[in-house]
Amino acid sequence: MDFDWTDDHRDLRRSAVEFASRVLADGVTERDRAGSFPRALWDACAEFGLQGMLAPREWGGGGHDLLSAVAILEGIGYGARDNGLVFSVAAHAASCEGPLAAFGTEEQKAEWLPRLADGSVIGATGMTEPDSGSNALALRTTAEPSGDQWILTGSKTFVTNAPVAELFVIYARTDGAGFAGVTCFLLPRDTEGLTVGPPMEKMGLRTSPMAQIHLDECRLPGSAVVGSVSSGAMIFNQTMDVERLLVMAPALGVMERLLERCVTHARERTAGSVPIGKHQAISHRIADMELSLEASRLLLYRAACTRMRRGTAVRDSALAKLAVSEAYVEACRSAIQIFGGYGYMVDYELERELRDALATPLYVGTSEVQRNLIAGLRGLG
Repeated sequence: MDFDWTDDHRDLRRSAVEFASRVLADGVTERDRAGSFPRALWDACAEFGLQGMLAPREWGGGGHDLLSAVAILEGIGYGARDNGLVFSVAAHAASCEGPLAAFGTEEQKAEWLPRLADGSVIGATGMTEPDSGSNALALRTTAEPSGDQWILTGSKTFVTNAPVAELFVIYARTDGAGFAGVTCFLLPRDTEGLTVGPPMEKMGLRTSPMAQIHLDECRLPGSAVVGSVSSGAMIFNQTMDVERLLVMAPALGVMERLLERCVTHARERTAGSVPIGKHQAISHRIADMELSLEASRLLLYRAACTRMRRGTAVRDSALAKLAVSEAYVEACRSAIQIFGGYGYMVDYELERELRDALATPLYVGTSEVQRNLIAGLRGLG
């Protein structure tokens, strides 16, 4: 199978690199230190078409296929240094726009998709709960029927974009336990009973705001249900196929940028009179970085192609998410090691790259969850 880019993919990636390098690469150190969300840059991303890249054209989106979105986000990851903002955009597009575009009613799409696609409304998704950990379906948040309404009660944690979101996609238990008891809802921020907690301070991705949310008997109309009652787990799993790929695609760009920095440093930095790249301890580490990058690319591209062809890619997306996230962390560690003491200094920005990367084996399903999923598809575990 051929996973090489078409000319269109190369053009999309090239334009994304140019945009991100010009608009998203400055001032990151200060924003990271302050933990501030750059709304002006969010708007710039929306004007470029980033938030709406997968949304259908008839609803104001770019109408790109999944492989094209991967190309765009890989280019954004290469050109931008604000990994937090890029993560917020990818999560918005995948976990909020995605289920609405795929499973929403015409009325829901008309009300929300154009504004999500143009970035004027920021989306967030509530699945993880304080007591559920990595077991996403062990939900305690409930949605009780009341006439033609639903009453939602519970809490969600680690909700990306929550402090700035105007629309929440909420998964709640409507009937019994397990896969068939979960329903997906659209919950506007101004819903009575919704409380958004203070921003959570994080090790990395500090420009991507996160908070807990609490639902105290939030009343929603029946029209707030996405898909059908009890289809929430299916919607969530379908969404995860895409979200794993979208949030990992920028990591490919970062890994390529780090590799190029390390090659340049290894050529220019000398130990005595010899460039450090002449030492196998350095050159082999760089070779391993390139190997991991290319292997990660192939897995991610294959997963995107599988999803486009079959409509599902559970195994392939899990393999790609696991491989890319762990390779990304190792690439950041290798870059710091190659730069030595300089790599530990804030001015070189590698310590921030590592702090941001350390979240990737945790979000959108931990590495352990991906391994369980992969093994489970083999009848193990």
